[in-house]
Amino acid sequence: MRAMAVVATFPWTVEFLPVEAPEPSDDDVVIRVTQSWISSGTEGSFIRGERIAGDTPRMQFDPPPFPHVPGYQKVGIVEWVGSRVAHVRPGDRVFATVSHVQGMFFDTGGHISPAVTHGSQVWKIPEGVEPLAVSGLVLTQVGYNCGVRPAMAAGDAAVVIGDGLVGHWAAQTLAWRGARVMLVGRHADRIGRFHRREQDGVVNSREEDPVSAAEAWAPDGLQVIVDTVGSIEAMENLYPITRRAGALVSAGFYGFMGQIDIQKMRDRELTLHAPSGWTGPRLDATLRLIASGDLQTLPLITHHFPANDAPQAYDLILNRQAPVLGVVLDWE
Repeated sequence: MRAMAVVATFPWTVEFLPVEAPEPSDDDVVIRVTQSWISSGTEGSFIRGERIAGDTPRMQFDPPPFPHVPGYQKVGIVEWVGSRVAHVRPGDRVFATVSHVQGMFFDTGGHISPAVTHGSQVWKIPEGVEPLAVSGLVLTQVGYNCGVRPAMAAGDAAVVIGDGLVGHWAAQTLAWRGARVMLVGRHADRIGRFHRREQDGVVNSREEDPVSAAEAWAPDGLQVIVDTVGSIEAMENLYPITRRAGALVSAGFYGFMGQIDIQKMRDRELTLHAPSGWTGPRLDATLRLIASGDLQTLPLITHHFPANDAPQAYDLILNRQAPVLGVVLDWE
């Protein structure tokens, strides 16, 4: 089956090209994509050639992962359903993760239409929910996963390091659980999109020391530290003001620099969580929170590009030509 896709052809190079997808099987769903949401951090890392799989950094002797179809999240309309798929039917608006593709370094990818997708990776969008709001559902789920992992009580103080999408959704999830949240970032435009309540805090680390600010904001100590940018140093700097039996959540990509000193954690009996990937139950829970309005996604979209202008979208992301956060490709 012929499809159109975003293709990373070489390091730092993205094109919009025709590709081949396999003929759908009885377990598959064929989707006409309407929007796909770029995961800037993960996709950028693969496009730069830094990863070989998932959260696995690419070693010097590993082959370069090109060409490949980046991404893992999109929404669209079901055009065909295999005989062994019962939960969706033609005409349904759905969310989908990765889809099948042929002739690429990886045999699945995200930004492709029509998208031949295994039924287990397709979710019907509830009535009344804006499809665009769930077009980044996997990445929203990463933030949700960060926010639900640590043990905490209502009123506890949590610091989220990173003002990217995962940082925002981790902060929103912690707030939904009743935490007081401080978001630490480096970009005024991104920090300004944080839905800050009276009890919350924000820090621009370019202008203010996060440790001093957090200490003044939470004199009784931090219960939770969430790192979404891949900085062990930033986490360790906050250890001295973390409560005994507090929790660390690590969701950044550290490459080959991911060594954590357990002895430093032991002094305060800290627990480390290292969430990764997605699961069906977590996507279900995230979808419910978007539907209820407890997780906000639309205010974090800063750019739309037609899908055939994907090279310009990735150039913006990879080269930081302008303030950018959520980037969506429009396929229709």
